[in-house]
Amino acid sequence: MTLVQITPGAGGMYCGNCFRDNALVAALRGMSHDVLMIPLYLPMTLDEDDQSRGTPMFFSGVNVYLEQKTAFFRRAPAWLHGMLASPVLLKWAAGKAAKTRPEDVAELTLSMLRGEEGNQARELDGLIAFLKSQPRPDAICLSNAMLAGLVRRLKSELRCPVVVTLQGEDYFLDAMPEPHRTAVWRTLAERAREADALVAPSRYFADRMTGRLGLPGGRVRVVHNGINLDGYAMVRESEAHVQGAGPPVLGFFARMCREKGLDVLVDAFIAIKQRGKVPNLRLHIGGGCGPGDEGFVQEQTAKLRAAGVLADAEFFPNLDRERKLDFFHALSVFSVPAVYGEAFGLYLIEAMAAGVPVVQPRAASFPELIEATGGGVVCDANASALASGIESLLLDPAHARALGDKGRHAVYEKFSVGHLAREMVKVFQDAAKF
Repeated sequence: MTLVQITPGAGGMYCGNCFRDNALVAALRGMSHDVLMIPLYLPMTLDEDDQSRGTPMFFSGVNVYLEQKTAFFRRAPAWLHGMLASPVLLKWAAGKAAKTRPEDVAELTLSMLRGEEGNQARELDGLIAFLKSQPRPDAICLSNAMLAGLVRRLKSELRCPVVVTLQGEDYFLDAMPEPHRTAVWRTLAERAREADALVAPSRYFADRMTGRLGLPGGRVRVVHNGINLDGYAMVRESEAHVQGAGPPVLGFFARMCREKGLDVLVDAFIAIKQRGKVPNLRLHIGGGCGPGDEGFVQEQTAKLRAAGVLADAEFFPNLDRERKLDFFHALSVFSVPAVYGEAFGLYLIEAMAAGVPVVQPRAASFPELIEATGGGVVCDANASALASGIESLLLDPAHARALGDKGRHAVYEKFSVGHLAREMVKVFQDAAKF
């Protein structure tokens, strides 16, 4: 098939959607599909080879912002738009994007969802002109629901089906102030209905977005996310930890922010240390940390210091792929107790791929993923319950090792990027009526 994948970049921030889409495109190309990956807004920060390399960027972040702010810029000459799409300027804008809050971009989000009727219609014209210069695709895939404003014109101009993946947009949209929040959800519901297929990474999120968007039952297909498994199968250092030959390590790997529950895990770690049953436990905190996260991370550092356990904690921000694999291989137990409705959680699959058992709150998609893999346990969504769940695995190495083995086998069977690619091809074929 000839396919187009359109994915927004997050600038200097690590983005799970970018990782997922980039790995998916690589897998589809490995299956001999002709795939064009188009970046939007800002460059993507990845830990694997960039599959969009050599492709022009569209909806340049600076242009999109200025078009929202002033009618004059919407009519500005093409040379000015081109100058403001320079890599140097986008690199600068990437640092600013790391501090973006939902309330700051509510009007812009609504405008983008209005597509050809929004203030960025000129950018859409440029994207369509480029796509018309390429081989006509059998299907176009949009990375998230906030790109649904592109569907109408892409379908009419390219005469091909458009697939929209749903990847946890509700938390961001719900944080917007009124009246924009209501307008955004109403417009998203209208535009999403125009997609030829909607795909969610879990049954939990498919059901949630079916209700939020007022869609008929069965309209949203479920395709679990997958990861590139290269490097995860090596012998883990933590096998020595669970056997008592080294200090056990509790791990967290996600964006270092309140939404991902880092503060909850820090509280759980402190509670375990104070109980004294696992006195040599260490805490490794990895993942994305941008300028907007630094204050929160400092709060957690101060909390650890006040509890007298800072020496047992270590932070690993913004790791490349090789160092990320080393991070996971050194863990004994893993937890990211996200406090919002997580649609999937690639970090769980990464931990399980390395044979690390997980302990998660009984919330959102977590029970579904743990049931599908057998790679961990769920508990009540609070620090005390989380501490008890983690401690129970650390005190029962045989059980922890059995859960880790189950999780690893399940991930290799059902959550590889190859499996994701095969399932997405079925979606594309159904949409294109192959």
